[in-house]
Amino acid sequence: MTCPVPSEQLPLNEYQDLKESWFFRWATLETPRYIAKLVWIGMAAWTIAAPIAAASFPLTKYFNQFFLVSTAGAIVLLSLVLLRLYLGWAYVSSRLMASNVFYEESGWYDGQVWNKPTEVLTRDRLVAAYQIHPLLKRMRHTFAVLVGVLGVEALIWSLI
Repeated sequence: MTCPVPSEQLPLNEYQDLKESWFFRWATLETPRYIAKLVWIGMAAWTIAAPIAAASFPLTKYFNQFFLVSTAGAIVLLSLVLLRLYLGWAYVSSRLMASNVFYEESGWYDGQVWNKPTEVLTRDRLVAAYQIHPLLKRMRHTFAVLVGVLGVEALIWSLI
């Protein structure tokens, strides 16, 4: 039986495309390089958040509040970037784990469903389990760290 799904819509090919993508491959980097990318994004986000925070909390008078608010703003912006990264990988993971594949032959109006044969389903699930799930887990841990930092900031805020 031949596969009717167009090549670019096959979950395994979507995985390969994501892995080779400029943005989405960040999740596949070794941990130090992954963290370095996030730190750079966080610093860029801070340069956006800092002037906004300075408008409400002048540096000379409210430095602590300025620092907490600008850092919180940077974390929110970083979280949005991380969320986009996570959602892209989670989508491909769900397509790999599914026993059938929804695809479009020529446009949105002619969607079809293809049931994966056992061999394809097993291969796809192995790829998802061993290649993508560790990435998703690392991104969830990153989210947890960011939420923890925001929690510490909220605690500090309540004390000043």
